[in-house]
Amino acid sequence: MTLTVTPCTDPELWDRTVIDLGGHPLQLWGWGELKSAHRWSAERVLVTRDGETVGACQLLTRKLPWPLGGFVYAPRGPVLARGPKAAAIEGATPGSAGAPAQDPAPGAVADAVADYVRRTRRAVAVSIEPDEDDGRFPLSDAWRRAETTVLPARTLILDLTRSEDELMGDMSKKHRQYVRKSEREESLEIRRVETAEQLEECLEVYRATSARADFGLHEDSYYHDARTMLGEHAPIWASYVDGKPVAFLFLAVSGRTSFELYGGMDETGQRLRANYALKWNAIREMKARGVERYDFGGLINDGVTTFKTGFSSHENLLAGTWDRPMFGYGIWTRGLPLAKSVVRKLRRR
Repeated sequence: MTLTVTPCTDPELWDRTVIDLGGHPLQLWGWGELKSAHRWSAERVLVTRDGETVGACQLLTRKLPWPLGGFVYAPRGPVLARGPKAAAIEGATPGSAGAPAQDPAPGAVADAVADYVRRTRRAVAVSIEPDEDDGRFPLSDAWRRAETTVLPARTLILDLTRSEDELMGDMSKKHRQYVRKSEREESLEIRRVETAEQLEECLEVYRATSARADFGLHEDSYYHDARTMLGEHAPIWASYVDGKPVAFLFLAVSGRTSFELYGGMDETGQRLRANYALKWNAIREMKARGVERYDFGGLINDGVTTFKTGFSSHENLLAGTWDRPMFGYGIWTRGLPLAKSVVRKLRRR
């Protein structure tokens, strides 16, 4: 079996491929454009076998100090085919018992992408984070579990093919009460954020949230670029009181998956528990759009995690971060401070 990896430079073809394959929104063209505008470069590659697309991967590269070259990262990639054309063979290799010869195993797609990177540039590693459950993306022995993760593997993903009653019933009793109470709050109005001026108002809320919770932010232009470059794939909602936002939620959405990027709430929003009705509104909107999954964006054992986990009785564990070592990987893993800071900054998305 031979897999071919070729660059894709057509934005429409790329997004159509990612969506058709059931890929994650962080693999969409607009996300690569956003990162390219902020100190990264992006390349998109299609993986084919005999002319049929069996995978795709958006590769983000950040230059590192000499002699390391670059760090190559695939957020929630590579993407694999699903359904009748699925390339997912769990735990099997092509040609083995029970594995259809025409379908490459997930690890074969990852290896093909990594080999392409090795041939085309100097990099310390290719780092991938498949949007697959733990244990369901078998990799070859050439891959190592990364010492430093980017996106958390532990998260909460709602199955939006379930009914609204089922989704509501899976919440904690306290969350159901707060959702209903905040929905009844007459002073709260939830609506889409449509303009740059409206987003700027939400960023004021975000800055206040950052100061209160002590986490870092990108420059304001980053969030404006995210809205512009992701376009229809980046819906934003806010809860308003007297015409001013008191809470907001910024998503990235593909055909199959919605993913929480950013969100915040000021003191008025806290008092009114505006984030409960706001998040439930976003979940319902995604379900109405036909999106199948609502990913809360990671669980990291903080107060926000406590809030998130009340929306379901389960958690999800994804495959995690995996490195394919290349040039200078030992220096990288031994903790070159400037290089390792790249990964820490990535956590801001």
